[in-house]
Amino acid sequence: MLFRNKKVLGLDIGTSSIKLVELDVKKTGVVLNRFAMLQTPDISMAGGEIVDLQPIVSVVQRLIQEVKSNRKNACVGLWGSSVIVKKISIPKMDLKLVPDQVRWEAEQYIPFDISDVNLDYSILDSSKESDVLELLLVAARHEQILKFVEITESSGLNCSHLDINGFALANCFLKNYSVQSEDVVAVLNIGAQYTNFIVLKGKNLIFCRDIPVGGVIYTADVQKTMGISLPEAESLKLSASSQEAVPEEVAQVIQSSHEIFCDEIQGSLDFFHNTTPGTTVSKCYVTGGGSRTPGLIEYMSQALQMPCEPLNPFAKIKYNEKVFNSEYIDQISDFAPVVLGLGLRSVGDE
Repeated sequence: MLFRNKKVLGLDIGTSSIKLVELDVKKTGVVLNRFAMLQTPDISMAGGEIVDLQPIVSVVQRLIQEVKSNRKNACVGLWGSSVIVKKISIPKMDLKLVPDQVRWEAEQYIPFDISDVNLDYSILDSSKESDVLELLLVAARHEQILKFVEITESSGLNCSHLDINGFALANCFLKNYSVQSEDVVAVLNIGAQYTNFIVLKGKNLIFCRDIPVGGVIYTADVQKTMGISLPEAESLKLSASSQEAVPEEVAQVIQSSHEIFCDEIQGSLDFFHNTTPGTTVSKCYVTGGGSRTPGLIEYMSQALQMPCEPLNPFAKIKYNEKVFNSEYIDQISDFAPVVLGLGLRSVGDE
């Protein structure tokens, strides 16, 4: 189910915002026809996890009314600590035997009871010269899956596809950027509570992890330093991100918080390099609402010692100019990559 393809709406249920898109696929390319985004209700989240479904259902229903799409099937992205994606190698064997071998391997790698998860996999490398199969193993807890299915279907849609946000991010990147087979790039989608961190080698996704750090660390640091409420701190952070005038102290706090955030990213980057000998990330693309934090991308370039630049989800994906203008597209560009990637499942991307 995680890898199937069908003409769908893309539905991204995040900790800070919820997005819904409809993409139209033509021989000339992909066109964004409909897009809607609303804030995720605070009462529905706790500690970066969904705790109350009904407020989210109400928001999704409002999004459905706003986009006015005839489509009823939805591709929904999973994320967070209940989802594990791991690259593994198994002995080369008859492909009919792989599912049983994957289940056995999963018991060694997955930190959950195997009976509590759905398993899937994708074969990365099955070259004749090699005596092993390289796989991308995916495990998602039943409890998390059921939440997303219930939200989607209670909203009036059919949850025809379950995807992984990191995979959707890869889909969006590959649809917009041309890469060579030996290129190794990282893509970061910085959300409020989580950062989707993926590494691609050519067109193959070889690493995928959700890091439990995001824009909320800046809000918490502003709140703590200035002795104000969390909503006030969030408002100041957003004002700074929009380049509006804020107290100098806010800018200083944000600058010092960059180090904390980049330390977390560096840790995952080090883990990737240690577990994938001989493969070095040469460039990083950055997106997500958190990427708008003043000075972050520039700081990342220095801290990670590699070029970092904003990801443009509309480099090759076009938009219906009768529906959207360029100013609106600029406003949503950092929030759109994952939901666009989910919507791209309709074009057969793996």
